[in-house]
Amino acid sequence: MEKEIPSYIPVWNQCLEIIKDTVSPEVFATIFEPINAVSLENKMLTLELPSLWYKEILEEQYVDLLRTAIRKLLGNDAKLRYKVLMERGQNPSQNASITISSASRKAVKNPLMMPPLDVNAMDRKDIPGPFVVPGIKKQRIPSNLSETLTFDNYVVGDCNRLACAAGMSIAKAPGQTPFNPLFIYSDVGLGKTHLVNAIGIQTKINFPDKIVIYVSADTFYQQYMEAVKSDNLNDFYWFYQAVDMLIIDDIQFISGNKTKTQEAFFQIFNHLHQLKKQIIMTSDKSPVDITGFEPRLLNRFKWGLATDLQVPDLETRTAIITKKLENNGIEFSKEVIDYLALRITANTRELEGAMIAILAQASLNHRDITLDLAREMVDKYVKSTAKEISIEYIQKIVCDYFGISVEAINAKTRKREIVQVRQISMYFAKKYTHLPLSVIGAYCGNKDHATVLHACRTIRNLSETDKKMKQYIMDIDKKMKIGNI
Repeated sequence: MEKEIPSYIPVWNQCLEIIKDTVSPEVFATIFEPINAVSLENKMLTLELPSLWYKEILEEQYVDLLRTAIRKLLGNDAKLRYKVLMERGQNPSQNASITISSASRKAVKNPLMMPPLDVNAMDRKDIPGPFVVPGIKKQRIPSNLSETLTFDNYVVGDCNRLACAAGMSIAKAPGQTPFNPLFIYSDVGLGKTHLVNAIGIQTKINFPDKIVIYVSADTFYQQYMEAVKSDNLNDFYWFYQAVDMLIIDDIQFISGNKTKTQEAFFQIFNHLHQLKKQIIMTSDKSPVDITGFEPRLLNRFKWGLATDLQVPDLETRTAIITKKLENNGIEFSKEVIDYLALRITANTRELEGAMIAILAQASLNHRDITLDLAREMVDKYVKSTAKEISIEYIQKIVCDYFGISVEAINAKTRKREIVQVRQISMYFAKKYTHLPLSVIGAYCGNKDHATVLHACRTIRNLSETDKKMKQYIMDIDKKMKIGNI
């Protein structure tokens, strides 16, 4: 006797025929062919989906088409239920499923704010199908972005121009640019967190309905561990796979032996990237230099754009100080601003620290903000940078001593007095920095390393044989050490 065909099979096959006439062959083969019908009870059709990705894509793009097809065959009171396979390992026998029923939906909790929900029950009654709430709306989820870290107060210079330009392009068309993922790397204190926050904020301004989430990699790891501990991984995946822009700060914190967390991020990354959702990451190292990641995940870091933030030059440091003072309604004299920009070269975080120290001392002790106070605070609170001397700082002291402009020694001129000041700048740059001669030459009139070496020998020989040059060197050296600019 021939086995009877379950009623849900011909119903779903007819639905597929309706859908096939509406979508492209590529969409049909990719989205709908992998879906199987598994039951039909009281006009409720249950579909088995290979992963949560299918549910998200169906709800976001094809809910109206599904509604039309099902109701055409089963009537206006038809309902739909999803059975989603959640991969827990490579072995198919380890796969589990969740059932998404047609009952009223409660909001999926935000794992950034609280522990995940229990979603392991086979019959989920708290997450509905698309027919109960037509055109399912996305949940409003806090982005965790810092409202003060915007493009308006982000200073752009040669040190960050490429990364900033890429970020602005992303904010105009998240997920649609070649910069997906965007991987920003640098040492600490150079503005990575500010930049990615600015991208997220501008995206929310341009697209208020998009879900943008900023999270540190350490927080991501803690959430994953909590989800494992409470057996709530489904909600963890559900939440992150629903976002439109995922910003992960300091991705290096999930390197090393955190292989399960990397696996979770790998799945989330793939899901978002396939849906053309934007992914942004920061790190203290480039994708080439970073270690402790699975090769397949590390390879994905290189798919889009990887760009670095460099130490800001003198002009950018000055602009950063000026912008921060303006934003807070504070005034420093030009000589104090110049002093801070010249002396603090490591990163913007130390610039901010020095400014705060100066303001605190002036307020608590009722002191005027003078150059002497600035020197005192830099020496006391920013010891690491007080010992660092930049080429710009050296050029400033040398040029002030001789009464000429820095621009003059960097110009193409062979005037004897200018050439000698340039040589003295090179001499002190070699003495007080660890930079290669070629870099020193680039800063001093774009000269090559041989010219720098010749200049250093010339000044050293003159200081030993010429009393006037010896006095020059002694005076400038003294100013260099005490920071008397």
